[in-house]
Amino acid sequence: MTVHELINELRNKTYRPVYLLSGEEPYYIDLVTDFMINNVLTEEEKPFNQTILYGQDTDILTVINTARRYPMMASHQLIVIKEAQQMKDIDKLAVYAENPLKSTILVINHKHSPYDKRKKLTKSIQTCGGALMESPRLYENKVPDWINSWLKSRQCSIEPAACMLLVEYLGTDLGKIANELEKLIIAIPEKDRRITPETIERNIGISKDYNTFELQRALAQKNVLKANRIINYFAKNQKANPFPVTITSLYNFFSKVFTLHFIKDKSGRNLASALKVNPYFIPEYQHAAKRYNPKKAAQIISWLRDYDMRYKGFGNVSATEGDLLKELIYKILH
Repeated sequence: MTVHELINELRNKTYRPVYLLSGEEPYYIDLVTDFMINNVLTEEEKPFNQTILYGQDTDILTVINTARRYPMMASHQLIVIKEAQQMKDIDKLAVYAENPLKSTILVINHKHSPYDKRKKLTKSIQTCGGALMESPRLYENKVPDWINSWLKSRQCSIEPAACMLLVEYLGTDLGKIANELEKLIIAIPEKDRRITPETIERNIGISKDYNTFELQRALAQKNVLKANRIINYFAKNQKANPFPVTITSLYNFFSKVFTLHFIKDKSGRNLASALKVNPYFIPEYQHAAKRYNPKKAAQIISWLRDYDMRYKGFGNVSATEGDLLKELIYKILH
């Protein structure tokens, strides 16, 4: 089942005896779990009928014995096993899932990896009418669409440049992104529900002028002065602008510039689809392709790998992060 299907069922008070929520992305697992904790039982029913267990601190016998109890002054009891991936012999819960108590709702919260569909517990949950939900990791190129969709559901929007700033600095951790978006929504005026780079700079601390996205733009335009200003800022603020993040960002950028040269249909829509980027940013890649031919782009990609190794200590004795970055940017621009 998808997260939306599960939430819709729960809103309609349709409950299943066992839920197995697993996968690499914790955000949706926590979303469904928290919804159930907050909505299945009333506040009056929770003290006697809601039990939160943790995989590291519980065992199979405790879970089964708790699940076999009948609710007190309520139609259901809710049992949630958080961090179930830390529980020993978790597949033995199949014994309970084969014949679950109808008045018990058992939620197995299994994070950081999908639960093996071939195991007995999975099959027992399917047989008893339970629910399986897998929460896969979202790839980086899909995160901007996720941010836009998340904000749209809250009657807000975000400028493409601001969206890219968030992705660059927060990565693919949807929980962390959602937390920051919640803060931004509170900060923006009611009459203008739009998040800009300035909004992010004021409320999160990511500079709208000195970031990897602006560095890419300066390099695409071969703007030597702007690029040097940015890397000097990076050198002075290494904690906020770590070298590995900058290298990864530039590697992704120039890999796309290299690929662009070999795409036959260079219409904006086709380039956006082929490069898997927002159409808003296609002009930047086109500008870069005019200034960096395939040979130069390939050379830059090689340098980026080399400087990544030097940062990690291979062939580098004393150069600082700032020194390495300045040297690298000089090579790219000249």
